[in-house]
Amino acid sequence: MMPLENFIDHTLLKPSATTENIIQLCEEAKKYNFFAVCVNGSFVQLAKRELINSNVKIAAVVGFPLGATALSIKVLETKTCISDGADEIDMVINVGMLKSKDFKYVENEILAVKNEVGDRVLKVIIETCYLTDEEKRVVCKIAMKAGADFVKTSTGFGTNGATIADIKLMKEVLKGQLSIKASGGISDKETALNYISLGVSRIGTSSGIKIIT
Repeated sequence: MMPLENFIDHTLLKPSATTENIIQLCEEAKKYNFFAVCVNGSFVQLAKRELINSNVKIAAVVGFPLGATALSIKVLETKTCISDGADEIDMVINVGMLKSKDFKYVENEILAVKNEVGDRVLKVIIETCYLTDEEKRVVCKIAMKAGADFVKTSTGFGTNGATIADIKLMKEVLKGQLSIKASGGISDKETALNYISLGVSRIGTSSGIKIIT
């Protein structure tokens, strides 16, 4: 297995995060060799400057945290993040449209964002805490059909984060065709290793240093 730190997206998405906090996040990511930093779009250019000449990737969130912005706005947000230097996009689906059974809307949204992302990595955040098991299955299939690279459990801003049951369900549906990112509430090494043992390829956490030390 590759080192634990290589699974971690070192994350800072809270609304009060300052430029100094983001600089510190990037320094920590370089020091501990985390796979990526995960930041809000307005900080992508800063992260790009701070991470120059390092192997740390930049993941930017889109439609965060509610997923309820218009499709055209998500596309524009994605385009901006990519041009500012993002390597990966973590987009939140429109949960309300999924629950309204407007599956075509959700598919078109992922397709449109993936079109902007191109060869870069697109992670689709499904916010499992608001979904029934059947909705989770449906949206995993939609993400596969629309060409996403990952399905991600949570924003960390919902009523709950990743769970073992959700990871097992997602794995069963995705059948290795898409990768899985577990995020939300992962704050210790044992939990992180448990998710990895279940087949998770990436861990989104603001507790990365605690997990690996």
